[in-house]
Amino acid sequence: MSNQDYNKMGTKKFLLQEKDIPMAWYNIAAEMKNKPLPMLNPATKKPIKEEDLYPIFAKALAHQELNQTDTWIEIPEEVRDLYKVWRPTPLVRAFGLEKALDTPAHIYFKNESVSPLGSHKLNSALAQAYYCKKEGITNITTETGAGQWGAALSYAAKTFGLELAVYMVKVSYHQKPYRRSIMQTFGAQVIASPSMSTKAGRKILTDHPTYQGSLGTAISEAVELALSTPNCRYTLGSVLNHVALHQTVIGLEAEKQMEMAGEYPDVLIACFGGGSNFSGLCFPFIRHKISGEHNLRVVAAEPASCPKLTRGEFQYDYGDEAGLTPMIPMFTLGHSFEPAHIHAGGLRYHGAGSIVSQLRKDGLMDAVDIPQLESFGAATLFAQTEGIIPAPESAHAIAAAIREAKQAKEEGRSRVILFNLSGHGLIDMTAYEQYLAGDLSNYNLSDAELKKNLDELEQII
Repeated sequence: MSNQDYNKMGTKKFLLQEKDIPMAWYNIAAEMKNKPLPMLNPATKKPIKEEDLYPIFAKALAHQELNQTDTWIEIPEEVRDLYKVWRPTPLVRAFGLEKALDTPAHIYFKNESVSPLGSHKLNSALAQAYYCKKEGITNITTETGAGQWGAALSYAAKTFGLELAVYMVKVSYHQKPYRRSIMQTFGAQVIASPSMSTKAGRKILTDHPTYQGSLGTAISEAVELALSTPNCRYTLGSVLNHVALHQTVIGLEAEKQMEMAGEYPDVLIACFGGGSNFSGLCFPFIRHKISGEHNLRVVAAEPASCPKLTRGEFQYDYGDEAGLTPMIPMFTLGHSFEPAHIHAGGLRYHGAGSIVSQLRKDGLMDAVDIPQLESFGAATLFAQTEGIIPAPESAHAIAAAIREAKQAKEEGRSRVILFNLSGHGLIDMTAYEQYLAGDLSNYNLSDAELKKNLDELEQII
């Protein structure tokens, strides 16, 4: 973009009104031509039935998880009223970033960082807490990586009068003490995982005394506590279908806002850990690919150190390290995979959700892996040009968007790029401090490391 074009720029921010908050979530599974394979009972290897999930999840959430028939699922009025605190979120044209890149591309981002807890996670946290409360559940458990999900759920739990225990991946527990403090401020109990409070944690620490944890480990502990505690259920911040469902408010709003901008994305981008913010932005747009209406490119941006979509294997695998969860058909690095200690803690997960995995298999989406230093370089440029310090997770989406914008410049043609800014990084400044001091590095995952874990997978498919 030339200085002359920049000075003539039009509307930067596209805002909706409360009435534009979606009335229903979008269930992409109902419209997929190839449905995701069923989850399997880990004991019998038979397809999971809804009642099999009742000991783990609230019944309404178990129903949503397996629902492949209803395209639209009504958002409860109480949840929608709570959404009104910060939704609809802005769609922003990144003119500053465009100018810095001198690109003909038009770059937009959906700003989910404006939620009370600073990320998109609250969209599902409030919904899950609501359904648990409605069923008469009094206690809930969960895991969290970088802490965004734990922070969002701690607020949601307090809103609905639930007691919450959060198993926080140990490396993030120490890297990100302020997110731990946020959870504790809202009344949650926060435990560094692996811990000595569960059988799963004790076994892992016995085998690996210095292990700094993973999301798979934390899930094992949270599920075990839920199963062994009266009137308690487990809640999850990503991966599963009902979580993706709740997040679709993001993309449904973005559709209307892109219409206001008079454009439609050529490229859609979101960072990828388990799939929550990616699903939220992308699923409503992918339905136009399924129908043949649009042929946009959809890109999941994952860390090079945890590349399940770009280098993993499609196979049934456990969602946790101890093998307590149902087996999920997913692109996976193996549930025993030990991720590097990158600062994008929310992306350090070994597998992808079943819907995303099927979409990837069917060629309806692509994936790229982003090295840690490239992600922080992109985040720093974005902060300097747009005035928002992004979460390290979101930085992966920004890096992928910058790649697309540079390619547009090389090709001498415009393209419309939309990415999800899934959260801000104001509680991640230790990571930025280390990056600016030159103390961060990239993590290279060898083929031998990948093969070691993948060879342990049970070959069900």
